[in-house]
Amino acid sequence: MTQASDVALDAAALRKWMLVSKDRLGARRAEIDALNVFPVPDGDTGTNMYLTVEAAAIAACEIADPEDVPGPMADAIARGALLGARGNSGVILSQLLRGLADVLRQADEPSGDTVALALGRAADLAYAAVSRPVEGTVLTVARAAAESASTATPSSVAQVARAAAEGAREALAKTPTQLPALADAGVVDAGGKGLVVVLDGLVEVLTGEVHIDDVSDEVIVAHEPMPHGEYTGPRYEVMYLLDAEDVGIPALRSRLDALGDSLVVVGGGGLWNVHVHTDSIGAAIEAGIDAGRPHRIAVTDLIEQQRHQPREITRVVVAVAHGPGVAELLEESGAVAVRTPPRGRPSTRDFVRAVTTSGAREALLLPSDADSTPVAKAAAEFLRDDDVRVAVVPSRSIVQTLSAVAVHDATAGFDDDVVTMARASSATRYGGVTVASKEAITTAGRCQVGDVLGLVDGDIVEIGDAVDEVALRIIDRMRSSTSELVTLVTGSEVPDDLVDMVGAHLQDALLDLEVVPGGQPFWPVIVGVE
Repeated sequence: MTQASDVALDAAALRKWMLVSKDRLGARRAEIDALNVFPVPDGDTGTNMYLTVEAAAIAACEIADPEDVPGPMADAIARGALLGARGNSGVILSQLLRGLADVLRQADEPSGDTVALALGRAADLAYAAVSRPVEGTVLTVARAAAESASTATPSSVAQVARAAAEGAREALAKTPTQLPALADAGVVDAGGKGLVVVLDGLVEVLTGEVHIDDVSDEVIVAHEPMPHGEYTGPRYEVMYLLDAEDVGIPALRSRLDALGDSLVVVGGGGLWNVHVHTDSIGAAIEAGIDAGRPHRIAVTDLIEQQRHQPREITRVVVAVAHGPGVAELLEESGAVAVRTPPRGRPSTRDFVRAVTTSGAREALLLPSDADSTPVAKAAAEFLRDDDVRVAVVPSRSIVQTLSAVAVHDATAGFDDDVVTMARASSATRYGGVTVASKEAITTAGRCQVGDVLGLVDGDIVEIGDAVDEVALRIIDRMRSSTSELVTLVTGSEVPDDLVDMVGAHLQDALLDLEVVPGGQPFWPVIVGVE
């Protein structure tokens, strides 16, 4: 067995902790989901904590050459968890990681005392983030972990971590005596269980010891999901990230607290994660608007979520969509659309989260442009480490993505599906029309600001004055005697008569025309020819 003193809590250990915790939560998330009866019996605590730690692990892995000191890595982990936090339990977990980072940032070589102090800070921040703390929850377990850690000092980092995990485990076993909902269901607290798994992950990294769980055998009894009628709280969960000055957060907390319950506001330094259960969706979002700039707004109907369990998915298609219309079409086709902001690109986290949330063990990733391909490949490597079978289907344009999705067959063998989709993508030539934002020398000659540019297969081949004229010219360049179908993905600035002009132009060529209202910015029209 590795000796406790052999492993320091440095940047590498922190990153490994997140990766180990991700794997352990991934293996236990269904079990933890089944424990979830408070505050809403919606069966997602294990999944939410897993997704939060997964986001932290991705952030940790994005630091290519970490320093030995733990501070920068701890900060990256805390920020990743904050941005990726899901649900009440995930938001609280992100705050716990922030508390750890606050202390580790100040220590080049953390001692056992440092870890105990960090766990205490984490528990304090978690309690402060919740408007109405309830005992018998993850908060109680976090406090017990901190108290056990403090009584173990002076000791090594590993010994303090072990004491924290044991203290958390003992507190977890007692949660049914503190919260009637747990006692009625015969379970321990789901969030507390998840935290114990995370702390066990830290002990495993520092000592090599893998804990054999004994709490579930002694405390948890088999139970059926609680009937949806038993939940009588606010109907909606509202979550968003918020860019706001720290000084305005107390007023935001007060305003949201009056709108519902399960209020958790975590973060700092101008970036916050807001979570509340409410019947007033608009008022909750307006409170965020008054405080700053809310984004990544998510609203979940808690009653419907409890009523309808998600169907099991074995294979998922994840595709990048640069416009709302394209995203809707992809989703109607059964794919998961990764929506991007104007001129934005997806992150590794976006791909990984889309696959993980689906629960699928096979995934096909479609980047939809050349710049997103390396990101999709990085996500694929991360997912493979989590035992997901994954392939990146070559796709350099949204029209190639649409062609690939059209032939996707979830009942086919994985390799056959990949080959079929890749062939459909490569058989689709792609082009587009945009407007030059600066003067430049192109493969078609010099362009000026405001010139209309026509691209085919990624190269500028036409320069003109009007979108419709350039669109017709690139279509003529792209089609051949074997062409059968022309697809137009129209953008937010498409000319009113463009579709009619293209239809008339293609009438004599006996080509079918398909129009997709994509709504993408900067590209009035994207063209595909199959």
